[in-house]
Amino acid sequence: MRIALLGGTGDIGQALALRWARDTDHEVLVGSRDPEKARTKADEYETELDSVGVDREVKGFANEMAADRADVVVLAVPAFHVRDLVEDIADRVADADVLVTPAVGMDRDDEGFHYKPPKVGSVTELVADAAPEGVPVVGAFHNLSADRLANLDVELDQDTLVVGDDEDAVETVVQLADQIEGLRALRAGGIANAAEVESLTPLLINLATENEGLHDVGVKFE
Repeated sequence: MRIALLGGTGDIGQALALRWARDTDHEVLVGSRDPEKARTKADEYETELDSVGVDREVKGFANEMAADRADVVVLAVPAFHVRDLVEDIADRVADADVLVTPAVGMDRDDEGFHYKPPKVGSVTELVADAAPEGVPVVGAFHNLSADRLANLDVELDQDTLVVGDDEDAVETVVQLADQIEGLRALRAGGIANAAEVESLTPLLINLATENEGLHDVGVKFE
């Protein structure tokens, strides 16, 4: 399977690229608005993987080119860029198995981070509204610490919640998440439930900020 991480030069894109490249045999593509930046970052990821004894090729492309080549497209960009990105790649993802969004709308003030969903209710719903007809959308990887995920020396023991209306697409993302060592995917229902999932992210950031030793806090359900 080919996985394209659009905005894959940022924190969550880097983290998922490194984990999938290390833990699976899937082909990992890094996308960026600047293809040269994507290629440079892909080379950096290969070097990081080599440092832990993993010889893998990671390729870099412009976002549109990466999306065109992929079976699964992860929109690893901030919430305020995600609709524009979907529109930019709309004619490149008709054959994609699934669009995946980990983005969360948030504001920050002196008290901390606060959930700020778009008018449609959640970022996942925003992506679903913007996606080309017939291309399923799944929300996942919202509540993970990108820093912890990107550190390949750290063993994970966390859950990620997955929401989506297309069962085949949800199953694809669940399997991809479960293939990352130490990560467990849990189904959380349809896209209508995305706001509840997304809203956990600012809570986790605030917990990490206010409590010593919780810098890379995540969630584990038992």
